[in-house]
Amino acid sequence: MSIRIQNISKSYGSTLALNKVSLSFNHRGVIGLLGPNGAGKTTLMKILTGYLSQWEGTIHVGDADLKLASKKIQRQVGYLPENNPLYPEMYVREYLSYVGDLYALKKAPIDQVIERTGLKNHAHKKIEFLSKGYRQRVGLAAALIHDPQYIILDEPTTGLDPNQVIEIRKLIQTLGKEKLVLLSTHILQEVEAVADQVVILNRGSVVLNEAVEALKKDDEQVVAVSFDYRVESVALQKIPFVKTVVNTSNFDYELTFDQDKDMRPAVFDFAHDNGLKILSLQQKIKGLEKRFNSLTQRD
Repeated sequence: MSIRIQNISKSYGSTLALNKVSLSFNHRGVIGLLGPNGAGKTTLMKILTGYLSQWEGTIHVGDADLKLASKKIQRQVGYLPENNPLYPEMYVREYLSYVGDLYALKKAPIDQVIERTGLKNHAHKKIEFLSKGYRQRVGLAAALIHDPQYIILDEPTTGLDPNQVIEIRKLIQTLGKEKLVLLSTHILQEVEAVADQVVILNRGSVVLNEAVEALKKDDEQVVAVSFDYRVESVALQKIPFVKTVVNTSNFDYELTFDQDKDMRPAVFDFAHDNGLKILSLQQKIKGLEKRFNSLTQRD
């Protein structure tokens, strides 16, 4: 379901949070929403969920006007807030049944969302005994229980360990293949890893709205990799076409390549040949980092 945002403005007293924001999103894909603190990301999400009703401009979700059909549209939204409010004393299955009742579902697809979010082995546990990663999965399951047409995720991987981050990102990518996912985050690598389109807000205005693939063109190829052991930089420099190696922290490295071809397979081969396990592997968009910094610097 497509979303068309036209000239949205919102003020809190004398503070202008959003200033004539216009955006349009297709019916599926992952949209990365970036911006510094106070850029207007949270305000935009609150408007899209129907939580805020007083604002200027128009928003159409499909053919429906958000101001005229807010209740109808809210039933089509799945929302995972940053603090992920749950009832820790409830069991996972019990909580999802409760959420289904809130949506007045005749038969909530509890088993399906449990399977989809990887909660099958935890469905009969109390939420208070789950790790933060699995609590995030419960929040995602609750956001999906009513089969929404678009999903809003606010900092979904904050506080997770590296393995949990990878798992949640994979789930977000899967959701984006069939639904529209709006992902608000302050982590540039999050957008690089899962998003199809990136929107940067600054001081309430849209300063960048581009496809991630477009940002990668003519960009310096950098591969970020995390191993299970520390590796000497001189060893990594033996990978074909490596220009520079930077040990960013502990077992994390950034490799810059003098090559247009995707060099992640070469890094994978290096790890295999040297008995290393890769914990994460992704291409970085250095141009995104530079543009984010230049577009959001304050005077």
